[in-house]
This record gives sequence, C-alpha cells and structure tokens, in this order.
Amino acid sequence: MNQKLVDKLLSDLKSSDLNIRERATSQLWRIWFWQKGKIALEQIEESEKSIAEGDVAAATSILNDLVVALPDFAEAWNRRAVLKFMTQDYDRAIADCEMVIKLNPVHFGALHGLGLCHAALGNYSAAIRAFRAALDIQPHAIENQRLILECTARLS
Repeated sequence: MNQKLVDKLLSDLKSSDLNIRERATSQLWRIWFWQKGKIALEQIEESEKSIAEGDVAAATSILNDLVVALPDFAEAWNRRAVLKFMTQDYDRAIADCEMVIKLNPVHFGALHGLGLCHAALGNYSAAIRAFRAALDIQPHAIENQRLILECTARLS
C-alpha cells in the first residue's frame, strides 16, 4: 500500500470541499478492496453476489475461506463483519470489526460498523466511542454525528 497516497487521502477527508472528500473516500475504498489483488477482490465480489441472491451460507463460506487464506486482508474481515451485522450476529461482527481496526486503524467503515453493532446491543457508550473514532478520520460524516446524538440521547 502506498502510505504517502493514503496519508494524502486521509488528509483530504478533512477538506471543506465535498468533491475532494468524496474522491478521497472512493479512492481509499478502492485501495482497501484491491489490497490483495484481483483474485481476492473477485472473491469479495462473489460473496456480495451471494448476499444479493440471498445465499448467506455461500457468502459466509467465501469470506471465512478468505480470512483464513489472507488473515492480513482487512477488507475481507470488514466484509465478513458487514455480513454478520446483516444477520444480527453482533458479537461476532464486533470481533471482526476489531480485527479490521487492528489491521487498518484508519478504516472508518469498520469503526462505523463497530458503532452500529454496539448500538444494536444497547452498548451506547461503546457505540459513541466508535462513532467518534470514525469522525476523527472522517469529520464531515453527518451519519456518525447523527448516531452520536442518538446514542447520547439513549444514555439519558
């Protein structure tokens, strides 16, 4: 991964210019998805196709195999976390989000997902911490700001 480019894109996420932020977000996702090359990306795409077809078992199998084969591929863990969230397996989704963050501490998607999982479990303080961490990276993300307010209200 070209760390200089990633650092520039992370800086661009803080720009006041929406176009710059959107381009940076898109490029970061592209870098993360392509981290392990075309074959790994094709496996993620195959899992997404299985999800779209309602075949959760096939998607789970693909992603399980991918994280075993490429344990340092953060996006494979993230895609599996998303799938676990979708199936309301929040504790396991949290574990996968934490692995993504361990591998890629600036993965704002995993931080957002971590917050969503904690919120779904009623762990609002933990959710707020995750959403704030995501906001540190992507400060203009209105959704994270809204979720912090919502979780804060639920603590009251």
